Amino acid sequence: MTPEQLLPRYGHSTLADLLPSLGAHLGVPGATDVLGVAASDRYLVVLVDGLGALQLAEYAEQAPFLASIDGRGITSGVPSTTATSISSLGTGLVPGRHGIAGYSFWYPPSHHVLQTLRWPASIDGLDVQPQLTYFERLERAGVRTAAIAPAHFAGSGLTTAALRGPSFLPVTDESDRDRRVALAIQATTAGERTVGYFYERQLDHAGHEHGLGSPAWLRELAAIDALVARLRDELPGDVRLVITGDHGMVNVPHGSRVIVEDVPGLMAGVYAFAGEGRLRQLMARNPEVVADRWRDLLGDRAWVRTREEAIAEGWFGDVAPRLAGRFGDVLVAMADDGAVLSRKLARELTLVGMHGSLTPAEMTVPLLQA
Repeated sequence: MTPEQLLPRYGHSTLADLLPSLGAHLGVPGATDVLGVAASDRYLVVLVDGLGALQLAEYAEQAPFLASIDGRGITSGVPSTTATSISSLGTGLVPGRHGIAGYSFWYPPSHHVLQTLRWPASIDGLDVQPQLTYFERLERAGVRTAAIAPAHFAGSGLTTAALRGPSFLPVTDESDRDRRVALAIQATTAGERTVGYFYERQLDHAGHEHGLGSPAWLRELAAIDALVARLRDELPGDVRLVITGDHGMVNVPHGSRVIVEDVPGLMAGVYAFAGEGRLRQLMARNPEVVADRWRDLLGDRAWVRTREEAIAEGWFGDVAPRLAGRFGDVLVAMADDGAVLSRKLARELTLVGMHGSLTPAEMTVPLLQA
């Protein structure tokens, strides 16, 4: 049975609303807590890459500490993918306002597809996303902020676009939990009012490589559960621990994959192929013709929309006119367990778990407070 489409409620229950909700308790002018977070002067936000709320509920036995925490579900934005989600969290803006439109997206100033995790040195993250991040807003309000993340993320294009502002506390060995916990304590005790950002990515890697629910994925979930429990034990009692994810995940069987080179004429009139397998973004000379062709092929397997249709339905929130051209002329969001792939992107062909679309399994992430 095909799941229903889950649209974000921007301004009410998305990742873009998280830091503004904290800011309401930390003196940021105009901030409102729409998520109902507990009041505190110190927060540590733990973002577990690939942790969906539905997956956490299904595999609660492997994560007893996380499962024991009172919480709720919120959603990512669209697409449900790391680059867009981290940008929404870090800026407090909807995708249509920060413009990080997917794992890869058409970037009109350079007339090519921008790969966010292989950001070219010729493109400055500040040019791509020049608006204040929410971390910068917190700093302007006198809140000390810090980010704990892999060392090679420092100064990257995506970090500059989405997360600039906090002190960067580099992690050189992600298996060194003693060091990571020490950095979390440092981040949250650096001032009278603090927000730390703690990034954990191994669950996502295990899901992509081995699949959701695989032994490798379950081991990572249990390890993350133990790490979060340790953070709660060792952080000062007045630090509020807030745990969330950037997207969920689904397993994509080989039989559900559409390889574009294997369907004659499918890519006619398409001059750029971006996004991710579960939400492909096509740049097309005649979007209506291309959209009709893809609808004929996929039927109810996918939600196929032109950019104008997706914007009207609220996929990306309010879209700034100057950023609209970054989103696909045609968007192909898978509703079943399939993906749209290309032999030119060989790495994607090896993935087992994928995400990006608007299904509840991909869109819903936990919001836990401990």
